[in-house]
Amino acid sequence: MVSIRDVAKEAGVAISTVSKVLNNYPNVSEETKQKVNAAIAGLGFVPNTIASALSSKKTGRVALVLDVNRHAQTVDEIPMQYIIGAINKAKEKGMDITTVFFTMIAEMNVEEMIRYFQSQSIEGLIICGLSKEDVVLRKLVKSSKFKVVLIDAPGVSESTSSIHIDNTKAQYEVAKKFLNENNCRKVLYISGKKNGYVSEERLTGMKQLAEELGLKVLIRTGNFSELEARKLTMQYAKSKEAIICASDLMAIGAMKALIDMDIYRPVCGFDGVSLMGYAGKQMHTVRQDFQGIAANAVEELSRLMEGGSGQDIVLPHKLIRIKYLDVIS
Repeated sequence: MVSIRDVAKEAGVAISTVSKVLNNYPNVSEETKQKVNAAIAGLGFVPNTIASALSSKKTGRVALVLDVNRHAQTVDEIPMQYIIGAINKAKEKGMDITTVFFTMIAEMNVEEMIRYFQSQSIEGLIICGLSKEDVVLRKLVKSSKFKVVLIDAPGVSESTSSIHIDNTKAQYEVAKKFLNENNCRKVLYISGKKNGYVSEERLTGMKQLAEELGLKVLIRTGNFSELEARKLTMQYAKSKEAIICASDLMAIGAMKALIDMDIYRPVCGFDGVSLMGYAGKQMHTVRQDFQGIAANAVEELSRLMEGGSGQDIVLPHKLIRIKYLDVIS
């Protein structure tokens, strides 16, 4: 059986250095990491924590991997809704679940991520907020080392499922209802973030509606940030008749900017977060059941871990007008 001493000898480093690499210590050079990782791969070394996990009869430990919106100036309730939904469903099914944030694994390569999750006996991953820029996480998913459920990202395979609403349809429907009620044709559309799957789908829905109705739409990127949406509103709102945002947080930023500018423009959001009720006006938005989505993701991950094949799951959405009384009743 290959030991950590064998790895150290093969890599030409101290045993303590191998331990630091295995535990992702920050003060290890990239060159040393590469040497140790090459030795681990060449010798087929499996750390004791991983070996014991693999030989254990315990199963069902999963990780909820979240990308918390670091651009937001207010607390984003969506990640917390995901956490609550996932924990409740995992408890119901007798599964052990842990939460991991993107920032905790951002500096790791694929091999390091695999060892990180295996060292914690993780068998399945639920990943929320994956974008095209998350290349390493994408490689991790494609490695098939874990069963994976992607929330709001494509990537169905034998070991991976995708769960989401129809963002294109939802954006089209809520924007159409909103614009028809307000009789507006000159629109500022504040999109999410570049290279985001959800953002691109919602933008596609908006473009489809613009072509259908002959709208004049100015498209700008708000990065799901209230502050960015506020700046864009201050810059462009006077020449537009309405503002449509790809998230409620950006809609709140737009609404507050309009109040400060002392002008009225109807604002439409997306997501249905309760914070929208405090924005001061009723707003059209798309309500998603984030707790339900996370619960469905846990159910689907359990099915995959029991031998099922990956599939694409589309959940329902609802068009609503959210107001203050909705969030206090």
